[in-house]
Amino acid sequence: MPPAVTVIIPTYNWATVLPYSIASVLEQTFEDLELLVVGDGCTDESADVVARIARSDARVRWINLSANTRSQSAPNNEGNAQARGEIIAYLGHDDLWFPDHLQAMATALETADVAHSRAALINPQYATALSPVEPGQWVPPTIIGHRRGIRPSSSVWLAPDEAGIDPEIRLLSDFRAGGALFAVIDRITAIKLPALYRKGVYQIRPHHEQEHWLRRIRDEQDLAVNLRVRCVPYEKWVVRPTLPGVAAAPLPPSEAFDWSKPGTLTVRRRFKGLSD
Repeated sequence: MPPAVTVIIPTYNWATVLPYSIASVLEQTFEDLELLVVGDGCTDESADVVARIARSDARVRWINLSANTRSQSAPNNEGNAQARGEIIAYLGHDDLWFPDHLQAMATALETADVAHSRAALINPQYATALSPVEPGQWVPPTIIGHRRGIRPSSSVWLAPDEAGIDPEIRLLSDFRAGGALFAVIDRITAIKLPALYRKGVYQIRPHHEQEHWLRRIRDEQDLAVNLRVRCVPYEKWVVRPTLPGVAAAPLPPSEAFDWSKPGTLTVRRRFKGLSD
């Protein structure tokens, strides 16, 4: 019997974070799932890491594209093509879910076509922010779910050059344009650790933050609630903090945000075996 949910983790050559993101999937209270870890032409030890986990949990499967496409879109589309679940959920390879994420998603999608929750956006140099919910703003794929077949599997995600904007912004925009019914889960169900604010992570490939936050998710029952209380508004999170009494200054364009349009990106975020 096919699983109710297919979880897709697109990844590229960052094997050290995979045990943590995968653990956050396998520890979900909603257990009727399959997990497809889809490599974007990975050449590191990612396959071995996933294989070790799969030996003890048959819900996990490794897929690797034949070539690196420098985007999460192709791995996500391949995951959609091989999915057996009626619900598709995405998780960034360096992000984490709270244990109730999939249950909340499955409940929301009983009466909707597309759903997203909210994420705690962790900026190591500033405060934690709450991901936005307004249409047109950036919603991390980590908190997006939708019904399978809402679009052909080969074109659920457009490549960055085709999308013209961040693929996840285009994804939700296209769903809305097609008349999809949306549901918003107005609580934090995920930890998002944006590589944008972690210079060089795709060269260093650390995992200490994932280890730290997974431990806290496991140990602190009220962590999501407490993070929400401390979150700054998203619009404040995307500017550089300054001294008290001094107006906040936007980060330079080289750091990728388009400051005239909070929530959008001037540079599309890609898997960066490149530069970060």
